[in-house]
Amino acid sequence: MLQTLVHYFLHFIFIGAIAYWYDKKHWKRNWLILLGTMAVDIDHLLANPVFAENRCSIGFHLLHSEYVIPLYFLGAIFLKNYTLRLVAIGLAFHMITDAIDCFWMYTKCNCEIFEVFQGLR
Repeated sequence: MLQTLVHYFLHFIFIGAIAYWYDKKHWKRNWLILLGTMAVDIDHLLANPVFAENRCSIGFHLLHSEYVIPLYFLGAIFLKNYTLRLVAIGLAFHMITDAIDCFWMYTKCNCEIFEVFQGLR
């Protein structure tokens, strides 16, 4: 229960703080942009089943893969365009949030780390 609350708090509420820190004057618009980065979860629709409670997204889904995650972080650091940089920040934070969730799952199981991060084998 606590894990789910923290996960969705980070995905939906904490990004409001990120939006505020990014630009205090336009934080509401920025919060909506950051909420829009949740569309990265569209790749979950390609999985079977679409939702699995104990499945780690990192490394499993295409847009959560080790191939594109570095691009999100590089964009957050190097992009100059105000909006594109904010989108990259949102995507990078989304991956951090999902990784926290995966590590939380790992602490609950009596397993190897790659059993949680299945896609990273």
